[in-house]
Amino acid sequence: MTAHQPEHPAGPEDTGRNGQPQGNEQAAGASPVAGLAAGYAAKAGLHRTHDGRVDVLRSAGGVQGIAESIVPGLVFLVAFTITRELTPSLVAALVSAAVFTVVRLVQRRPLTQALAGVAGVGISAWLANTTGKAEDFYLPGFFTNAAYILAMVLSIALKWPVAGLLFGFIRNEGVEWRKEPARVRAYRLGTWIIVAVLALRLIVQVPLYLMGTDGLAALATTRLIMGAPLYILGIWVAWLVTRPAPAEAEAGADPAA
Repeated sequence: MTAHQPEHPAGPEDTGRNGQPQGNEQAAGASPVAGLAAGYAAKAGLHRTHDGRVDVLRSAGGVQGIAESIVPGLVFLVAFTITRELTPSLVAALVSAAVFTVVRLVQRRPLTQALAGVAGVGISAWLANTTGKAEDFYLPGFFTNAAYILAMVLSIALKWPVAGLLFGFIRNEGVEWRKEPARVRAYRLGTWIIVAVLALRLIVQVPLYLMGTDGLAALATTRLIMGAPLYILGIWVAWLVTRPAPAEAEAGADPAA
């Protein structure tokens, strides 16, 4: 899940019940822990629509953000398939990642996501060049994926499920959901759904990686399909299954959530 900051200030649509501002200001006013939850949600790149729902596409980085995560790997695969040479293929992937940074500079948009992409591609290229194995270009992604899984499982064990920290901020619940066992269970389930998405990536892709160059094309293809598209689907399903019950909404929860 790529971190990037919201690119617009809170407007009229970012006010909650009784006209109170949502987001960091509201959460910070409630408690330091709530402020941390709001900050985590913002740094995780989640955004809401004008009617209080999660903006899944924008949370995935928008069209440009998705392209930034997909294109370098695609360029590497195409270049390696054509040339069968590792070094020029790695250079092509690095150049494509750098182009997105230049585009963001021209657009005067935050560089965090693009620079993180360049760093990620750089590490992948260094590793593949060091080992001489083209499939190692995709190896760092496995460790990142595993780290996310570990962090989310730990959050469930500590009764601070990540889905609650993210969606509670968007739904204007702050961390009040922790006082309701039903909401905690819902957010645990939502977090397990996201974990399942990440685990599915490893289950499918690790065997392809172990096949070496014979599995490279399939590995690269599944990385594209199971990247942003699967992430968007997982976030959306987790959002749906963690919706407050109608009775809770009538009692004061955001109906749009």
